[in-house]
Amino acid sequence: MRAVIQRVTEASVTVDGSVLGFIENGFLILLGVDDTDTEKDADILARKTANLRIFEDEEGKMNLSLLDLGYSALVISQFTLLADTKKGNRPSFIKAARPETAIPLYERYMEKLRENGVTNVQHGEFGADMKVRLLNDGPVTIQYDTHQWR
Repeated sequence: MRAVIQRVTEASVTVDGSVLGFIENGFLILLGVDDTDTEKDADILARKTANLRIFEDEEGKMNLSLLDLGYSALVISQFTLLADTKKGNRPSFIKAARPETAIPLYERYMEKLRENGVTNVQHGEFGADMKVRLLNDGPVTIQYDTHQWR
């Protein structure tokens, strides 16, 4: 599983002109599921995300997490994070999980975020053409790939 986590002061996702998810302070999480990912990947990634300390404390050090501050998460499925760009100019998405695998893992990741203490978890619509707006805070952007923990 790959995640690009952006610290934001606000973020929203719109599908067909309707806002499906909106958060103020927290993380915008772009999530890609590959064809070898398992429930264990979703569980580990959710725990690491919930506890990621990239918010500043009173001394200006990145030492606080979503949990410390009661902040929110907006999770957007994004298969393009699995792009293979080794050959040519057109990326291949062959490693991206098919929907029957990806959707349950995407949903499990969000469920595990909640179980790890993130009380407000918003999301987009899997497979939809989404419009995502965000106001980066910092900017601070962190990438995770669960394959590094295998």
